[in-house]
Amino acid sequence: MAVVAFLALVAFSAVLARLTLTPSPASDGIAGSNLRPGASLRQYADSYSFPAACKQVGGNLLLGAPFGLLLPVLVERRMRMLRVLVVTALVMVLVELAQGALVEGRAFDVDDVLLNTAGAMIAYALIGRLIGRRYHTLAEPSKRTRMGIKFRGNGPLYRSRTQRSKTPAGQKKTQRKPQKTTQKRTQKKPRTGPQKRPQKKT
Repeated sequence: MAVVAFLALVAFSAVLARLTLTPSPASDGIAGSNLRPGASLRQYADSYSFPAACKQVGGNLLLGAPFGLLLPVLVERRMRMLRVLVVTALVMVLVELAQGALVEGRAFDVDDVLLNTAGAMIAYALIGRLIGRRYHTLAEPSKRTRMGIKFRGNGPLYRSRTQRSKTPAGQKKTQRKPQKTTQKRTQKKPRTGPQKRPQKKT
């Protein structure tokens, strides 16, 4: 599943580049950079019609949603929400910088970054969190199993217990008889030395 998520993220990156890095000659001279959070949103509310404003806001939210669905499968479980937030924000900042510096008729807009990141977090909270938790639960062993492997002993007592537990139910357990240690008896050798001759009686 991780491979599928990675390929889907690559395909989405290609679509994202197609949508955001395509020149827009009609907006040349009109589009301007926005470094104040909320300025573009106020412009949508004041100058745009309701369908047009919904299109702008909804499009930016949907543009960041795939990050909230695919990244939870690819990143680790620890601090997953923060990782999704940081990766999405960095990618969108790079896209906006490329728009403002290289693409004709487009400009950097901080509100687009905020809306894209918000779309990723909404998708993560609704679906992505469950997908990531389900995938990592199936892919990794349980905590109890990992701790059992980590703290297993390696002494003779542990090995004997594991061998007894692995014997089949129908097979009799063979007990090892203690080996008798035979001690060699040392025989005392007679002392060799000068023997006393018996004295003759006179």
